[in-house]
Amino acid sequence: MSPVNTTTDKPSNPFQRPRRLRRTATLRRMVRENTLTVNDLIYPMFVTEGEGQLVEIASMPGCYRYSLDLLLKEIAEVSELGINAIALFPVIPENKKDDTGTQSYNPDGLVQQTVKAIKQAIPEIVVITDVALDPFTTHGHDGLVDENGTILNDPTVEVLVKMALSQAAAGADFVAPSDMMDGRIGAIRQALDAEGYINVGILAYSAKYASAYYGPFRDALDSAPKFGDKKTYQMDAANAREALKEIELDIAEGADIIMVKPALAYLDIICRVKEATNLPVAAYNVSGEYAMIKAAAQMGWIDEKQVILESLTSMKRAGADLILTYFAKEVALMLM
Repeated sequence: MSPVNTTTDKPSNPFQRPRRLRRTATLRRMVRENTLTVNDLIYPMFVTEGEGQLVEIASMPGCYRYSLDLLLKEIAEVSELGINAIALFPVIPENKKDDTGTQSYNPDGLVQQTVKAIKQAIPEIVVITDVALDPFTTHGHDGLVDENGTILNDPTVEVLVKMALSQAAAGADFVAPSDMMDGRIGAIRQALDAEGYINVGILAYSAKYASAYYGPFRDALDSAPKFGDKKTYQMDAANAREALKEIELDIAEGADIIMVKPALAYLDIICRVKEATNLPVAAYNVSGEYAMIKAAAQMGWIDEKQVILESLTSMKRAGADLILTYFAKEVALMLM
């Protein structure tokens, strides 16, 4: 085959050559539309009771349950890498769970003591606390349950308010209601303001879907529901317009940041939400998404680093301003 004469080969339309802007790495960087940075990342972390405890989560390779002493060391390290925020999730022992989640608002509880210690040791890190009952209840649901197995909305909101207030008192920068009860954002905002916590923000799990991607997270917290599922309060995976309704309600009730969860299978929702609001939009790159990449990488089927970066960049491209991801530490190291 004769070589192409690049000096005489004339395109049919000489003004349309998008590849000119892809010719070198420098050019590609110059015209890149979305750039992932360490400032986009929030690191979800698991805390457990005891000392010297570092327990790897089998379904989430590279993620651990930390006792407080080791958690503080890990947070100091990730803060040095430039990660600005952590999202805290507690592993509650069975003997401290009950049907109504009373440990969730114990001022001396695991979450409250952990938040106090973090803010004393590393005050510059933004601490986001989870507001939901599933880690604290014997039944593993996010709300109170009646004798018929129905999740009770308004009585649950009363407990969530107590929980949020106790976390604010401990020093949380943001409370993050993840339960999907109706009206809880407004009730929490009103209670925080009434108690003087006007600077404590609310990161609302506004469009949280009833997803099969949460399995490894429930392993991490041992918080899987003991009966039924969460489809009466978390969103139907088939719905998009409903997400906009949930977002609108949470904004009206006082949310500071809104979130879509999960992320990868819901990029279209992130995009629609971003177009519908001027508030910061967060996306949760959930445990199942993390575990799939880790498993494929361990099998040698993918380039782990490139798939991680491509996945998180897709969330940015869809419109996420912030990304909760278990890859946060790895990505921070990649971006250095």
